[in-house]
Amino acid sequence: MTLTEKILARASGKAEVKAGDNVWVNTDVLLTHDVCGPGTIGVFKREFGQDAKVWDPKKIVIIPDHYIFTSDSKSNRNVDILRDFVKEQGIPYFYDVIEDPNGHWVFDASQGQLKRQYAASYAGVCHTALPLKGHTRPGEILFGTDSHTCMAGAFNMFATGIGNTDAGFILGTGKLLVKVPETMHFRLEGRLPKGVMAKDVILHIIGDIGFDGATYRAMQFDGPGAQALDMDDRMTIANMAIEAGGKNGIFECDEKTIAFVNEKTRLNGTKSTFRPVDLDRDQTFIYDKTFDLSKLEPTIALHPDPGNRALARECAHIPLDRAYIGSCTGGKTSDFLAFAQIIKGHKVVIDTFGVPATPDVVQDLQNTEWKGKTVWAILEEAGVQMTENASCAACLGGPTDTFGRLNRPMNCITATNRNFPGRMGHKESKVFLASPYTVAASALTGHITDPREYL
Repeated sequence: MTLTEKILARASGKAEVKAGDNVWVNTDVLLTHDVCGPGTIGVFKREFGQDAKVWDPKKIVIIPDHYIFTSDSKSNRNVDILRDFVKEQGIPYFYDVIEDPNGHWVFDASQGQLKRQYAASYAGVCHTALPLKGHTRPGEILFGTDSHTCMAGAFNMFATGIGNTDAGFILGTGKLLVKVPETMHFRLEGRLPKGVMAKDVILHIIGDIGFDGATYRAMQFDGPGAQALDMDDRMTIANMAIEAGGKNGIFECDEKTIAFVNEKTRLNGTKSTFRPVDLDRDQTFIYDKTFDLSKLEPTIALHPDPGNRALARECAHIPLDRAYIGSCTGGKTSDFLAFAQIIKGHKVVIDTFGVPATPDVVQDLQNTEWKGKTVWAILEEAGVQMTENASCAACLGGPTDTFGRLNRPMNCITATNRNFPGRMGHKESKVFLASPYTVAASALTGHITDPREYL
């Protein structure tokens, strides 16, 4: 069996499953957030009763993160709906924007978008926060009401996005009927060359198979090249499995995985036991291809979809109005450090927005010093507009006062994960996906730029 098949077999109590089987699986973690949480709660109460109790409060993680730092009253109210439900159900893993369990969230626009407006409990972008808070464990099943839930596949999990109806059913039963996906095998060899990042790897692969090339399939990444990647790199790659239509992305478990998970579960007091799944000698794949990482170059996804691949060096003729770094895919500490390597000592020539994925990333950038200056200060001096309010921000567009949102037609290069028309705001904007290196180099020139010129 493949890695995905082995996890689904275990979760369904079967010795073996194969692609195409329909199986009831037990859920280890259910994730929801402020955009889909209220709808999920509504389905749960409608189907199970107004006074119904969830199947297991300790297996539910609720992280407000999408439309948080906005004056839109309905968005603010969504966080209050989550808080009321958490209080009613006794759910321990709720990462609230405010401290008061009886309070109400209201974003104060008069303070501006740059300075922190959240409590110590706030966690930031859900997919980045989940592993940092100790909720991703090898061999487990994670369902989330968000398409990029597949990011947790970096930790040897079956992690996939679901709709509100399925999530409401899980709230009441802890189970879900799943069709076992076919598995596509991506064997990675070699190491990343100078100027190339994990984002380039997944953009290259999606360009190879198309933005629908993995529809309802598992994308399994293994081989020596995969083992050479750190956990942040694996998260970036697994995150964008959905951008090829994938049901999930998944990596092997190794010493790096175990060390990360052990550290985070210990720090957060979350469940620390887990059982990884290992590679079988005999596996059946619907697709099998080897990619040599050492031969890759900085890569772009052109408008209007993530599969529209081009090399950065071939796109210098494309002018830009904005650069953006952030999101679950591109807002980790390692992403910002790579971005800063290019930016330091220079000035951006287009509006450039930086949105850390979590408060931890904010702290890392404000505490890490290069030659006596913090990375945060280096970025600000270069002209990057940095906000302490970690969130999804403009990655999903949001209300018009969302930080970094594209409110008029413009060309934007971004380290985020999706570029269909209207994704980051105005439907006539053009969004170009790239690595933090490439976003940084392009911010310095005002057109798409190969970052190797700056390294």
